[in-house]
Parts: sequence; C-alpha cells; structure tokens
Amino acid sequence: MVEINFLTAADRACWESLARGKDAYFEVERGDDDYERAWRRLLDDERTRGVAARLDGRMVGIAHYLFHASIWYAGRCYLADLFVDAEVRRRGIATAVIEWVARDAEKQGFPGLYWNTLEDAPARALYDKVGRFHDGLVLYTYRR
Repeated sequence: MVEINFLTAADRACWESLARGKDAYFEVERGDDDYERAWRRLLDDERTRGVAARLDGRMVGIAHYLFHASIWYAGRCYLADLFVDAEVRRRGIATAVIEWVARDAEKQGFPGLYWNTLEDAPARALYDKVGRFHDGLVLYTYRR
C-alpha cells in the first residue's frame, strides 16, 4: 500500500536522492545550492509543497507543487515535479500521488490542477488517462 504525506526535515537525504534521480532522467544539471534552496522552499514556503510516496516505509516517489492565483478561476495548483523510482513504476504510485495532490489543492481552495511533460515522455501513458490533453496548446518560455 502506498502512503503519501508531506515532506519533513528527516526526509532530506531520501528526497535529494530522488530529486537528483529525476534531474538525471531529464538530463537537468543543478548544483548543490539549487537542491538546498529547493529544499528550504519545500519546508518553509506556504505556497510551495512537497510530498513523499512511501511503499513499505521506503520513500519511492516525490512530488512538488505550488498554488497560485488565477484571473478566471478560484485558484490553480501547478504540479511542478512528479518522480517515481524506476524500480517501482507501473504500480499506481504516480496515480495515487496525483490524486493526493488534487485533494490537497481542493482542500486549500485551489481546485484547478495542471502540469507539463515532454511530448515523448513515457509518463504520457498515465497522464493521458488521468488528465486532459490539450492538443494544439503550445508552451512558450521567455528567453533572456
């Protein structure tokens, strides 16, 4: 059975291992200061949250999300990161995490939940089942 709860100070080492695993998977390079800054935000910022998914007591997944205002809606929740250890994928852990985050967001008054992923991400198989794909939507980021 999967247990999901908020990250605590005692989770630092396991969280960082999974966060680094996520970054390695997506070929993202970060310095130690970046992990420290993110960890502080997850523990200290009320708008930013982190959760751990545990299987038989072992942390096997993490998710990071944040709440923000919306012009047209009550509020939105952005699922910034979701990562499950490769050894335990395809067991419903990611689905359980998404559902848990959605419930937390609703309880906090932020009923809209959304996320991004790569077009060819293996997770699309899950995301296409639990989410709504907006075909034709293009994401732009500002390049300085």
